[in-house]
Amino acid sequence: MQVPDKFARFHEAVLKKRGIRFPKKPRVDVSSLEKLLESANRAFPLVTIHREKVDAGACWIGRVVDLTRGRVTLLEIGPDASWDKGLESYRLNEITRVDFGGDYEDALQLIGGSKFQHAVEFIWGPSNLRKSK
Repeated sequence: MQVPDKFARFHEAVLKKRGIRFPKKPRVDVSSLEKLLESANRAFPLVTIHREKVDAGACWIGRVVDLTRGRVTLLEIGPDASWDKGLESYRLNEITRVDFGGDYEDALQLIGGSKFQHAVEFIWGPSNLRKSK
């Protein structure tokens, strides 16, 4: 049970005086794993999947490229913030956790973000990128 903050009005007044606003909640659909991956991919630049029964110490981070036939395909970004040259596909029934919007994903995007255009062009082609501008 969550107890309301007795000093909520004070905290809200301080945030308002400082010009700090609460971030908008992104629209993420948690009704199924497919919808979670799809909506998180739209709302955040990077999505992390975990397959703890396959490899408990690893995670895979990237952009969701495809969701079909019980699989998710990612264009991955490595721990050095460089985009992979190929795509990797994983079985949805092996995914035990999905993360997004965290500090690590943000750091990878911050450094690898300049390469994000390359990733988008790799997935959808340069002509589609120009059309969306």
